[in-house]
Amino acid sequence: MSRWMQLGFEDACCSNMKNLIAYHDLVMFVAVVVSVVVFSFMVGGIWSEFTYRCIGTSQKLEFGWTLFPMFWLGVLIGPSIHVLYVMDEVVNAFMNLKVIGRQWYWSYQYPVSVNGLVDNFTFDSYMVSMEELKEGDYRLLEVDKRAVIPAEKTVRILVTSMDVLHCWTLGGMGVKVDAVPGRLNQVSVNSFRCGVFFGQCSEICGANHSFMPIVVEVLPLGFFNSWLLGLSNSE
Repeated sequence: MSRWMQLGFEDACCSNMKNLIAYHDLVMFVAVVVSVVVFSFMVGGIWSEFTYRCIGTSQKLEFGWTLFPMFWLGVLIGPSIHVLYVMDEVVNAFMNLKVIGRQWYWSYQYPVSVNGLVDNFTFDSYMVSMEELKEGDYRLLEVDKRAVIPAEKTVRILVTSMDVLHCWTLGGMGVKVDAVPGRLNQVSVNSFRCGVFFGQCSEICGANHSFMPIVVEVLPLGFFNSWLLGLSNSE
């Protein structure tokens, strides 16, 4: 998660976030190059001792300042389409996790096996109040029940809402999915390292919008299976 006085993004834990950070760096490079060129022309025009009493037309100049931005836009289009395509593509998902936004908490639905039959187990995740925080907990970010996913496995996350618009956001995973009533939006996550990742609702959804934290814990596959087995036993 973020650290005090941190500059830049959180440490990426999946390929989606790494792609977004790489594309951000490319965009910033292009923006700096364009800014330096434009600023140089502005300063040169202000401090130059030459003046032009009669400014005529110049086909080469007009062609140049039209081609210059087109070139840089072309540089940005290719990686952008690639990142969007990779983020939308879900191939051979290991499991589905359904996320349901409510005022003002999250519900998580897992497929579990009960008596040999596959069933859906749902639990609610509420923010822990300040009075119940333990030493080392994070204010306005801790929840009573965390969502858990396996590491190094592709997880399809389906997001919807039961009332108003919400947004399920995890910065470390590069995930920001709108929760729309009556609609299922999906995103895939494949975390290559274990840990606990924090997020918050990113869509203003009412009076307690600020109190909808998201906590996802990534565990090795063996530990995740044990956790999932505990869910089925509790069912």
